[in-house]
Amino acid sequence: MSDHPALQPVRLADATLPNRLAVAPMTRISASGDGTPTPDMADYYAAYARGGFGLVITEGVYTDPHYSQGYLNQPGVITPAHENAWQTVARAVRDAGAHPVMQLMHAGALSQGNPYSARTAGPSAVRPRGRMMPAYGGSGPWPVPHAMTGDDIDTVVEGFVAAAGRARRAGFTGVEVHAANGYLLDQFLTDYTNTRTDAYGGTTANRIRLTARIIREIRKENDDPAFWVGVRLSEGKVNDHHHRWAGAPDAVTVFTAVADAGATYIHLAGEGAGWAQGSTLETGETLTALARRVTGLPVIANGGLADPGLAAHVLDDGHADVLSLGRAALANPDYPRRLAEGGPIHPFDPAMLDPTVTLANVAAWRQRQPARRP
Repeated sequence: MSDHPALQPVRLADATLPNRLAVAPMTRISASGDGTPTPDMADYYAAYARGGFGLVITEGVYTDPHYSQGYLNQPGVITPAHENAWQTVARAVRDAGAHPVMQLMHAGALSQGNPYSARTAGPSAVRPRGRMMPAYGGSGPWPVPHAMTGDDIDTVVEGFVAAAGRARRAGFTGVEVHAANGYLLDQFLTDYTNTRTDAYGGTTANRIRLTARIIREIRKENDDPAFWVGVRLSEGKVNDHHHRWAGAPDAVTVFTAVADAGATYIHLAGEGAGWAQGSTLETGETLTALARRVTGLPVIANGGLADPGLAAHVLDDGHADVLSLGRAALANPDYPRRLAEGGPIHPFDPAMLDPTVTLANVAAWRQRQPARRP
C-alpha cells in the first residue's frame, strides 16, 4: 500500500512532511515529580518517528507555575531544566526523521493534580460536568473553580508565550495551543462553562478571544514563519463527550478567529466520537472540510482514522491534509510502516491504559503479550 495517500508527502508551512500521518497528543503522566521529561519519554516519542510518523505531537505540557498543571507527573516547560530535557526529546525525534511539535496546555477547571495550587481556576465559578479520571490519578467530583480575574488571564497568556519560546529554543518545529477537550481554553469557548460578561464572555467571537489572543501573542514573540503555532480544537470534552457547537456559523467564527490570529494549522480532535461519527454538520459538510474551506489552512483530522479505507477517503475527498492517530499509534508505533507494507494493524487494547496511562503501564502490558507479527 505504498501508494496510499497517507504515505504521500505534504507541505505544512515552510516544511515538507514525509507523510500525512501524525501522532496525536496523549497524556502519559510519566515525567519526574517536578515536571522534567525523562529519558524514557525521549525514547517513547522517538519510537514513533522510527516507526515512520512524519509528525510527532507531544502530550499536553503545562505552561505556568499557577493553575495550568492538570495532573501529577505531567511534564512542564517552565524552567531551564524542563527546557534542557525537552531538547533531548526534540533531538531524538528529529534524528529519527520526524518533526516534533509541543502541545501547550492549561488544564483550568479540569486540574486534578497541581502542586502549585490548592484550588483550580476557570473562566467562571462553574463546577465541571462529570467526575475526575482515575486513570490520571483523580477521583470524585471536580471542584468549583475560582473565576479568573483579568490579571489571571494575563498570566495565562504570558505563560503560553514563555512556554512557546522555551519549546522553540529546545528545538521543536512548533507548538500546538491546546484549546480542545474541555481544558481551559475550551472552557472559555463553551457557553455553559463561561458565564462571563466581559470581553471574554457572551458571544462565540468573545469566547474564542483568549485562544486567538494567545496565538497572536506567541506569533508576535516568535515571528519566524518556520516556527509553527498550531491550534487544537474540539466539540467533545474528556468530561462531556456529547457536547457539540451550535452549528456551522459558530464553527466559522471559531475557525476564522484562530486563522486571523496567525495559526499555522488547525487540529480537530475527535473526543468521544470518531471522525466518521462526529464530524458531519447540519449542512452536510464535515467540520474538517469546513475548516479547510474557510481558512485555507492545513487541517489535521483525528478520531478513529486507523482504517486504511477511511483514511484514504478523508484525504482523497479533501476533508483534511493530515491524519493524527492516538490509540492506534499506541498499539502500532510503526503504523506508517505497517500501512506501507500491508502488515496487520493491531487493535488497541484498553488494558494498555489500565489502571494508569503511564509509560510504565504500557511497557508492562507489552511484556505480557505474545510475540506479534511485525
